[in-house]
Amino acid sequence: MSVAWILLMPLAGGLAAWIAGRWSDLWPRWISLGTALLHMLLLLATWGVFFAGIETGQGGWLVVYKQPWIPQLGISFHLAVDGLSLLLLLLTSFLTVLAVLTSWKSVTHSVGFFHFNLLLILTALSGVFIAFDLFLFFAFWEISLLPLYFLIGIWGYENRVYATTKFFIITQGSGLLMLLAILGLVVVHWQSTGVMTFDYLELVGTPMSKATAWWLMLGFFIAFAVKLPVVPFHTWLPDAHTQAPTAGSVALAGLVLKIGAYGMLRFVMTIFPQAAADFALIAMILAVVGILYGALLALGQTDLKRMVAYTSISHMGFVLLGIFTWNELALQGAVIIMLSHGFSAAALFMLVGDLQHRTHTREIGRFGGLWAVTPRMGGVGLFFAMASLGLPGLASFVGEFLVLLGAFRVNVPLTVLASVGLVAATVYSLWMMQKVYYGANTGEWKLDDTSGREMAIMASLIGATLWLGLYPQPVLTTSGDALAQMRQFADKARAPASRPPVKEVQGPKAMASIPPDGGKRP
Repeated sequence: MSVAWILLMPLAGGLAAWIAGRWSDLWPRWISLGTALLHMLLLLATWGVFFAGIETGQGGWLVVYKQPWIPQLGISFHLAVDGLSLLLLLLTSFLTVLAVLTSWKSVTHSVGFFHFNLLLILTALSGVFIAFDLFLFFAFWEISLLPLYFLIGIWGYENRVYATTKFFIITQGSGLLMLLAILGLVVVHWQSTGVMTFDYLELVGTPMSKATAWWLMLGFFIAFAVKLPVVPFHTWLPDAHTQAPTAGSVALAGLVLKIGAYGMLRFVMTIFPQAAADFALIAMILAVVGILYGALLALGQTDLKRMVAYTSISHMGFVLLGIFTWNELALQGAVIIMLSHGFSAAALFMLVGDLQHRTHTREIGRFGGLWAVTPRMGGVGLFFAMASLGLPGLASFVGEFLVLLGAFRVNVPLTVLASVGLVAATVYSLWMMQKVYYGANTGEWKLDDTSGREMAIMASLIGATLWLGLYPQPVLTTSGDALAQMRQFADKARAPASRPPVKEVQGPKAMASIPPDGGKRP
């Protein structure tokens, strides 16, 4: 089955919504909702088929489309899906549906163009997750900047111009650094083999000196670290979140941060495994710094939305820690956190957006006593506060437990320090609940409680969080073979002389899964 529809469907839907916006504000909403829902349902159907393939031993890798694009330079339209990319595609599609629903009434001008940008984000991020040609990957990576720039710049809040400019300059700079690293890798491969190619499968195992591998790996790492984000490359995130509309914050926290983690897994750890192993201690230290720094700054915020933004930095630190721990437990935990953070961060930003829409403020000091006024909203807020602090039975607990268990085998002191982040998460989550929903209603707020539409959105996120927390096995099974194959690629890249020649893959073809090696680091 071709995966071209993964890209063409949201792009066509976005163009249709933009055109329909000339005649009606309602049509773009329904077109976008229908497109995103159909996209998600088709992915769920694909997951069913793909999951059945894993169960019958067909492996976790499926290449479905490859055609030459610029053959003189070795550039092709190489689109592929494995368990990891399939899970992230599902997350992207699911949160796009919710982004459309949460902005149903709040966006009142340029409605067609707004929904075009939402679906363009879906198109670009889908492209990032399925592109296995590095030139194509870079193209989708850069395209993802444009709709976010417009979403924040047009529908954002008072300081949106500053936030969009800062976001665009920093992320564009990091993207150019990645482009230089990609070109350097291609040239090194060409000099070593005489073959000019941008194909990921061909570039894995490229012979290169230790110094060359180190510098090229660093170029990729910094580009992905900006998106993750990793301290000190995080400065764009709080401003962008604070000024973005709710749908933009959902896209940023729930989706865009994940492409940084995906890039680390897919490219840094497999193409430059030895350089990544040498860099692992530094990366793990940066991860722990991010965990503690993000939690500490979250406690010091007076803006509720900015506080939630800093919690994202802390949570994504666990993802970075799991990736560079590079054993089975930690990698599985990192994938779970990527998904769980998508659910909880999206919900928290939606709650902040709903509060701001009702009260016209985000200042924490002005809230208080809202549980008595909006009990349904308070209950939802309490649930996702518990999800954020890692309550057992919810999704974050599974991911953080696996990451810490895997990291404990590699570096005990850093694991202990990372565990302090869990205590800090408990403090800022309960502090947020106390300041916003408990205490006296000094502001004398009289607000409408959560509507049926808003409650349906939250119910879907609550269900996803509970399901992933209570029964994560389907996700672990789906991502397991993909992660094992990445470890196999890393092993091959360490010994390119013994690496068998790469054969062209035409059409759907499964690759054998590699059993885990007992959780040892490379």
